Amino acid sequence: MSIVEKRKAEHIDIVLKKSINYRKTNGFERIEFVHNALPEINFDEINLKTEFLNKKFDAPLLISAMTGGTEEAEKINKDLAKACEKFNIPFELGSQRAMIENEKLSKTYDVKKFTPGVFLVGNIGAMQLDGVGKILEGLKKVRADAVAIHINPLQEILQKEGDTNWKGVLERIKEFRKACKIPIIVKEVGAGISGKVARKLEEAGVDVIDVAGAGGTSWAGIEILRNNEKNKLFWNWGIPTFDALEEAVSSVKIPVVASGGIRNGIEIAKAIRMGAAMVGIAAPFLRAQNKGGEREVEKLLMQFIEELKITMFLTGSKNLEELRKAEIKRL
Repeated sequence: MSIVEKRKAEHIDIVLKKSINYRKTNGFERIEFVHNALPEINFDEINLKTEFLNKKFDAPLLISAMTGGTEEAEKINKDLAKACEKFNIPFELGSQRAMIENEKLSKTYDVKKFTPGVFLVGNIGAMQLDGVGKILEGLKKVRADAVAIHINPLQEILQKEGDTNWKGVLERIKEFRKACKIPIIVKEVGAGISGKVARKLEEAGVDVIDVAGAGGTSWAGIEILRNNEKNKLFWNWGIPTFDALEEAVSSVKIPVVASGGIRNGIEIAKAIRMGAAMVGIAAPFLRAQNKGGEREVEKLLMQFIEELKITMFLTGSKNLEELRKAEIKRL
């Protein structure tokens, strides 16, 4: 097993068995919807349909990147992708670095052989963008409809084998944009993207920003546990998702995805209200899959959708456009 494969397996194990949440919240508790006692809408007619990257989806949700590159990941990705195809929402692969370095691992990412209709987002780290040809080949192999470039300096600096020379990363993203023909999402992995960085990424030509803020899974915490580090100083480093979303939406014109510690339908609704084009969720679906495969993933998706619709009903919002104008108060 390669270093990358071993790391991926350890990541899955830690997420499923350890408490790796931030000690800080995602920040959405700072706003509250104003209850509408006269909603004047029919609950059964609430419409969650939305358009994202020129594709129509049945809900403003996506299952965010988690894993790939191990035998266990093959089953996880298959179950998650099948649920996404059934609910007509996007599915994002974990980093494809492992399959680019070892072609034999491609099968752990090849979900389209089971779910040809799923909107698939490939994934590669910003630090791996030097090998453009191999990356494009890897994206073609899995038939990706878009690609997420993840930027994760906090995680990398805490990995014993991490990449710590981040000079020229923005320039690499610009060059990759020129070579890549499918839409590009740039995302953090749990420490958030500031408004200033969001503007730089928009200027670099990316199509979507996923703020992936603090408040949920702490990848710093995962690396601290993985390396048995006693010093937990940087466990809680990062911009809460609420703050990152608010900054990004006010700083750029391209779509912004909210992810990072969003754990229920009310928080999904709050993210949409604050300007998110889509909402990404990861760890809860990994745990659901581990509990009962595709069926549990579907149950969780249904729960989130029901909670979102109830929130919309109680704000008198019959569609997402109306939800974006729902009355809120800051606490």
